[in-house]
Amino acid sequence: MARHRDAVCRLCRREGQKLFLKGLRCFTDKCAIEKRNFVPGQHGQSRRAKVAGYGLQLREKQKAKRTYGLLERQFRNYFHKAERAKGPTGENLIIMLERRLDNVVWRSGLASSRAQARQLVLHGHVRINGKKVNIPSYQVNVGEEVAIKDKMHQNAMVLEARNVAQSQNSVPWLEQDREQFKARVVALPKREDMQTPPINEQLIVELYSK
Repeated sequence: MARHRDAVCRLCRREGQKLFLKGLRCFTDKCAIEKRNFVPGQHGQSRRAKVAGYGLQLREKQKAKRTYGLLERQFRNYFHKAERAKGPTGENLIIMLERRLDNVVWRSGLASSRAQARQLVLHGHVRINGKKVNIPSYQVNVGEEVAIKDKMHQNAMVLEARNVAQSQNSVPWLEQDREQFKARVVALPKREDMQTPPINEQLIVELYSK
């Protein structure tokens, strides 16, 4: 599957804010935004063009797409599903993205980044109600329990995720048990529950509605 394989810190710099793509590093002084908060590239420091209209809409879409680690076609498919569902399209879109299994694993503090969470899922280390699920896009439902398999409890990567989780705010729609490396979805995520990074989904709706 095609994935972004270059330095992900460049993506944060391009959007001008932290997208939390590097786990623990994002909470330290080593974060690229802390050191070089300007557009990447040879002329990055001199590129100060004002962005408006279509440019703002495009940047918001790119920010959301990169935050959740999706390709363009995948992101567009989510938008069309959100459009067909009942309720505001933008809010439906954010909720669908938040319910992705890789995102739930990250929000639960079981991985230090969404990319790491996706790797855990793809390698078969994640269980839902005791059964292996290796599909990162799986939509987690209310009442389902997400856990890391027992053999991975002493894994250095998983243990490091605990340190990262201490820097994150708790998620209201998740009941977390970090000592047992598991979490339960107790409610559907709400738009106001998404804290980082801030995304203006209305701009995305406007972009795709043209």
